[in-house]
Amino acid sequence: MGNHPKTFFEEKVTRRKILKIASTAAVMGMMGPFSPTRLFAKDKKPNILFILTDDHRYDAFSCMGHPVVKTPNLDRIATEGANFKNSFVTTSLCSPSRASFLTGQYAHSHGVVTNHTMWNDNNITFMELIKKAGYDTAFIGKWHMPGDKLPKLRGVDEFITFTKEGGQGVYYDCPLVINGVETPRPGRYITNDLTDFALKFIEKKRVNPFCLYLSHKAAHFGYRPPQHMKKLYAGEDLHMPSESDTWVTLTNNNIFVGAPMPMNNLYRDYLRVVTSVDEQVGRVLATLEHMGELDNTVIIYAGDNGHLFGEHGLYDKRNAYEESIRIPFFIRYPKLIRQNGKRDQMILNIDLAPTLLDIIGEEIPSYMQGKSIVPYLKSPILEGRDAFLYEHFPVFPIPIPGITAVRTRDYKYITYQKGTWKDQLFNLQTDPRELKNIIETDAGKAALPGLQTRLAQLKKETGYRFFTHG
Repeated sequence: MGNHPKTFFEEKVTRRKILKIASTAAVMGMMGPFSPTRLFAKDKKPNILFILTDDHRYDAFSCMGHPVVKTPNLDRIATEGANFKNSFVTTSLCSPSRASFLTGQYAHSHGVVTNHTMWNDNNITFMELIKKAGYDTAFIGKWHMPGDKLPKLRGVDEFITFTKEGGQGVYYDCPLVINGVETPRPGRYITNDLTDFALKFIEKKRVNPFCLYLSHKAAHFGYRPPQHMKKLYAGEDLHMPSESDTWVTLTNNNIFVGAPMPMNNLYRDYLRVVTSVDEQVGRVLATLEHMGELDNTVIIYAGDNGHLFGEHGLYDKRNAYEESIRIPFFIRYPKLIRQNGKRDQMILNIDLAPTLLDIIGEEIPSYMQGKSIVPYLKSPILEGRDAFLYEHFPVFPIPIPGITAVRTRDYKYITYQKGTWKDQLFNLQTDPRELKNIIETDAGKAALPGLQTRLAQLKKETGYRFFTHG
């Protein structure tokens, strides 16, 4: 190997191999009669409740140390279950991410690469597979792939969604498409309304277990909290990022690049809307508890992507920065989770589908690109993936180019569509907020070859293709 400096991969390979061998052995010893395929040999299979919110950042929870927002019900899922604090999306955008949750595939595989590309009815969702396994199923809430047309969604007994505002919906008086019939909902607040339908489905008398996909509009832009929360957090210090003040000074106004109104006003209403989601999740938990089904239900809470509120002088998502690609992912199911608390393994939105199939003992199809996280539920020490591929596809007129990135435990290398922006490399250990691009430094030049190789490997492994959409 000569005298060249070791890459960060070479420096850590021996330690990681040892950890992997040790932790795998430990988990294999734990599996025994508790493996998913054996867990339900005598017991009834669990219910499944997946709650997906829009633009809910990984850190906008009181259990994550947020200084303002209060989320006691969501905290309960995280603290009584497993909180994967290193959870990410493979594309930080509503439609591609939602399709990835459903299919277990990257956007370049399922084909929903932007908010304007159609869902392919040939795509197979985990809902379809779980239905075949004997479950009563329902999809309630935001579809948005894209919003003006709805799919022939196989595998669901009930499909309640909305097409207003291109599928984004509105917070008040949002018409719903209830099993194919567009229905006015005057005087309704959408988060409460969708929760009402969810509770009706949960409370039905049934022989089979249920699988419910509850997909909220909240907390997407257009933030309008319910009436009783309109003054919540008024006057509180929001602890906005330091870039916020700098950018406002530079632009000599009170509006951020890309933000439609003053950032502090946006963020305060965002937190109010997040709190309204927590309130409604509390209703669901209380109902399950009253029915005696709480501990027999796999409950997963996640966001479809993160969101920038001033970090890097930006608003919105799409970019490969941590605030954009990182999501909450909480799972509560006492019968399977051997140790409650935080997990460090990197997991992805594409891991949801194989995980649910694994939990109920069903075969995971080979076309799914995600991996089951069941082993991590049993053992917090088991080593997870070392890196993952991030992708974003450009769409006119949004001024963000095509992006591919590799995110490892220690580094992030971001490449941009040729001829657009300058590539970036960040040391996540010393610079977690990604403020210093080290790609031209000695340290960056030493790490870059290994990262370039890993990115190329991930592209090949996942069958990456570049798409453009006008």
